[in-house]
Amino acid sequence: MKISTGSHIEQIGSIIPILLLALVFAVGCETPVRKEDPLAGWKVLLSRDSDKLDPAITADYKGYIQNLPARERYYVQDYNVWFLEDGTGQHAVRIQIPLNGTWWDYVLVYNKDNKRINVIKYASGRYRS
Repeated sequence: MKISTGSHIEQIGSIIPILLLALVFAVGCETPVRKEDPLAGWKVLLSRDSDKLDPAITADYKGYIQNLPARERYYVQDYNVWFLEDGTGQHAVRIQIPLNGTWWDYVLVYNKDNKRINVIKYASGRYRS
């Protein structure tokens, strides 16, 4: 004699939440894709050392900020502009802008002659807006 504890529909209904939970763990939550930091290994200059930057770099990065769209330029403050050096005479300026839940980084790279040689823009993270 076979004893049934419930219909097949009830048994299937109890398995569905377990399968959905397994699917969530397998797929995961959305995570922003982060590009490798192009300034990894560079040394951040302290504010007292940033005064030693060549005036050409200072003029260039300030001009770059002025040419950003007004919506992005609005969020540029002293605290989200970073100065870095790589130890070989190159310098970089990182400008971090919070915009619509995403941190956007602009990296301006300068050679030993203080000429801008590269600009990199990438999403470095997310925040709750």
